[in-house]
Amino acid sequence: MSEFLFILTNVMLPIAIIVLIGYVMQLKLQLDRPTLGKLMINYIMPGFIFMNLYNTDIDFSLLLYILMFLFMFAVISYIVSRVIAAISGVKEEHKVLFTNSSLFYNAGNYGVPVNDLVFKSDPFAMSVQVIMVVFQNIIAFSYGVFVLSAENVGKFKALLGYFKMPIFYGLFLGLLFNYFNVGLPEPILSSLDYIRNAMIGMVLFILGTQIAGIKFKKLRMTAFAATAVKLLIIPALALPLLLLFNVDGVVAQAILITTAMPASVNSSVIAQQYSKDPEYAAEIVMMSTLLSAVTVPLVIYTALNMF
Repeated sequence: MSEFLFILTNVMLPIAIIVLIGYVMQLKLQLDRPTLGKLMINYIMPGFIFMNLYNTDIDFSLLLYILMFLFMFAVISYIVSRVIAAISGVKEEHKVLFTNSSLFYNAGNYGVPVNDLVFKSDPFAMSVQVIMVVFQNIIAFSYGVFVLSAENVGKFKALLGYFKMPIFYGLFLGLLFNYFNVGLPEPILSSLDYIRNAMIGMVLFILGTQIAGIKFKKLRMTAFAATAVKLLIIPALALPLLLLFNVDGVVAQAILITTAMPASVNSSVIAQQYSKDPEYAAEIVMMSTLLSAVTVPLVIYTALNMF
């Protein structure tokens, strides 16, 4: 019990405080949320990803193994969420949004700070987190757009558009420079280090502003069902799969904790553009984010004691 309370006060509370500051600031000042989002995607996240991969002793065979695990886990999550959506009587127009809430979890804005606090800024644990962040961005802006867009025009452009994003080059160059042991001048490293250090506070603040911008008028029971799937069933699925793949230690802990993150704000952003009922996605994002304050500490406790 004392360990659970420690997690609650030393991991979840600091995160909640900064998110709340962002939430209140957005309500008071009406900040330009799209600009903040662009700032995160094009400036903070690429620098953060590059530095973590550049400075970490990476086992590239382990990297491929993690990606294989994440792909298989995404397929299983998709199948399970589709079955539950059918059983729960989810409307046809909501089934994709229901499923996306399980597939797209907040590995970046929420998962990165949790990882940093749980593992006390361990670079190896953060490198696992970075891989999950990139994987989530890839499926959100490729598959996520594919299934919600009603027209063929623009789908492949959306997929190719990912490879124009600075996040991709932060990943690619970080791995490339690490593998070939490329040295960088000290002024460049210092600049990138400042960006990396700004990451946690900024992304949590931006998450608060994004949540403040989510608008919905009602709470539907199937949205509660989607929230339960995301916060409880998806992490429960990850546990036996990690054991089956014989993943253990920090890698297993980081993966399990990240699968417990709430539905990604990206699922709501994509729904705003491509869905006829974006409010449904907003309901799931809001509920899963609020209730994760209870479920995430439980999963952290489980991960740290099982692996």
